[in-house]
Amino acid sequence: MTAVRVLLVDDHPIVRAGVRSLFDRRDDVDVVGEAASGEEAVVLARHLHPDVVLCDLRLGDGMDGVQTTAALRSQHPAPAVIILTTFDRDAEILGAIEAGAAGYLLKDVAPDDIVHAIRRAAAGQLILSPELTERVVQVMRAPRVRLTERELDVLRLLDTGASNREIAKTLFVSEATVKTHLVHIFDKLGADSRARAIAIARDTGVL
Repeated sequence: MTAVRVLLVDDHPIVRAGVRSLFDRRDDVDVVGEAASGEEAVVLARHLHPDVVLCDLRLGDGMDGVQTTAALRSQHPAPAVIILTTFDRDAEILGAIEAGAAGYLLKDVAPDDIVHAIRRAAAGQLILSPELTERVVQVMRAPRVRLTERELDVLRLLDTGASNREIAKTLFVSEATVKTHLVHIFDKLGADSRARAIAIARDTGVL
């Protein structure tokens, strides 16, 4: 059986070492390199030509897993990309799939499942559990929330914990205007509080 060439991408060395150890005694997976950032992964992939890139979603400063996936998939030849992460927000799963990821696995998955996913990805298959597939379908079917640029400005400041007065001062508008924007934001997001609005915005990828 031909070994699948794999590039590991994670900003934590101990995580990379742990994942690499899963493949040490296997003949069907060959770890050809490791990268600590998305930028490094893109460069290494051009030289190492991995069949599959196993990539975390959060990579510290710089490119995240979704951006890294898109950059890797634009290469010729393009490696398959599997996101291996602890984060399972619907918006992040959908973002990764839209960027071209072949699969999305959580880090508590069994080692044999990771190996199986790698081989399936190398064969051009999509790897998503039935539960994640259903969630992605539901998100894709749901109408996209669209906020105006000013509403996004207000929401981002809201996310920092800023008060209405602080938001008004930052945006050079009145507090009454801020309150009007908040009413529109809550209505569009279906939220009944500041905290709920932020939570919904994060889950749906607005923030």
